[in-house]
Order: sequence, then structure tokens, then C-alpha cells
Amino acid sequence: MERYRGVKFRVVFMGKNPPDDERVVELASWCKTFHSYGLTPVVEGHSMGNLSFRINEGVNEFIITASGLGPKDDLSHGCFVKVVGCDFKRRIVYAFGVRKPSSESMLHYRIYELRSDVNAIFHGHSEEILRAAGGMNLIQTKSWHPYGSLELVKSIEEVLDRNNFIIMRRHGFLSLGSSMDEAGKLAIDILQKIRKDS
Repeated sequence: MERYRGVKFRVVFMGKNPPDDERVVELASWCKTFHSYGLTPVVEGHSMGNLSFRINEGVNEFIITASGLGPKDDLSHGCFVKVVGCDFKRRIVYAFGVRKPSSESMLHYRIYELRSDVNAIFHGHSEEILRAAGGMNLIQTKSWHPYGSLELVKSIEEVLDRNNFIIMRRHGFLSLGSSMDEAGKLAIDILQKIRKDS
């Protein structure tokens, strides 16, 4: 797994206030659940993975976990960031919050842009799922690319289609849903099936 070195884009803060949305509590709860299942493991003090939800239907604005967080088992509102835009050419993310948004914010933005049916994106890390991916015929990117890179975004575009669970080779997985419950339960169902069959 690539060592985490922070975000690879510039953040332009439109405001320094944490997101004021009651659904942040639900997202924090899913972060805690993912932590309990080992889907956001802590490596060198940083919790791997990132979770987000679309704020309003038809708009690409979303609330996502901040970058560089420790364990995701007890997150406050200040641990979440509202992303309102991305400039891929200049590698700029426009956001509201007290911390930088997740290093995969550009990837989340692009998926929301391409898939109007997706309202939640949960990106986790699990060696169990990666090892079982081939045997379960899970959709996978064609090759490995560094986290937070535009190459990684492109590799997801190539296999996205209507797929809701995607393996990022030698990296992690994306679980997509029309709701946070749908995205979260899909990942946990796959993990539990692997554990049952092993």
C-alpha cells in the first residue's frame, strides 16, 4: 500500500465552518461501523479510506471525511468537509470546513458527476476483499495508480458503468449506493460472504 503523504491537490476554502447537515451524524455512524469491521484500517496513525454522501439530488456537492484522520470510530462535525467543486486541470478542490477534504475528493466528485443515481460513496481498504476479488469476479481497475491521482480517477471511469462495487487494484474498494445504507451494507455483505466462505 502506498504511504500516505497528504492531499495531492490545492484546497480553496470558501468558508472555514464545518458542514451544518444533520446527515453528518449518519455518516459518522457509518465511519464507526467501517472502523469496527476493519474496512478503514489505521496505518502509521492515519485511518485509510474515505466516506461521502451527495448533499442534494442533481448537484455534485457532497460531504466527505477530512484528510489525515486517525481512527474513524468517533468523529465530530469538524472531521467532515463540504466539497462544492473541483477543477481537474488545475488540481483545485473548493470546500467548506476546518480541515482539508479527503485525498480522494476528486474521485468522489467525478463519480457523482457521472452517476446521478449514486448518492453515497464509501471507499475502504481490506486485504480480505482484495485477495478474494478474482474468485468472486468483482469488477477491478485494469492497473494500479497512486492514491489521489487523476490517473486513478481515469482508471475508475474505465470500469464505472453501472457497477456499484469496484476494486482498485493493490489499493482498496469503492462501494456505491443510492443511500448511505445501501453503500455501507453492500461492502459489509461482500466482506461477510468472504469470511463465511473462507
